[in-house]
Amino acid sequence: MAKFIFKMDNILSIKEKLEDQAKAEYGMELVKLREEEEKKLRLEAQKIGYEEKLTQALQDYLEMQKIRRLENAIEVMKFQIKLQQHVIAQQEARVAKAKEKLDEAMKERKTFEKLKEKAFETFRQELNAAEQKEIDELVSFRHGNGIESEG
Repeated sequence: MAKFIFKMDNILSIKEKLEDQAKAEYGMELVKLREEEEKKLRLEAQKIGYEEKLTQALQDYLEMQKIRRLENAIEVMKFQIKLQQHVIAQQEARVAKAKEKLDEAMKERKTFEKLKEKAFETFRQELNAAEQKEIDELVSFRHGNGIESEG
């Protein structure tokens, strides 16, 4: 029996590897995004802590130096949160780009898998046709020999 050989198997293999790489890259970018979001949450919590300390300081004995220091700390936290939001936006863009790359790699792999399936189906049809031809020839041969021996 003939063996099926897909001529573009090496390309399909490369496409599968590229897809795996794209999956890994996408996963890493998602992890980085989650880390940056966590960092922003920590900054916001720190800002809230400073705001609570400021509220307490305003209720206690008024220490202007402490109040100014806390107000400055809150402003620094606001600035760092804005910066972190910018970092998150950049990371989200990287995640989106990695997702597009992954989608493209998956599409290319699927295209080659479809080509392989079609090639295999053609191979099966050709194999079936060849087998049918052999059967027909065998039947013809037997039928031909049977008629000659009777006559």
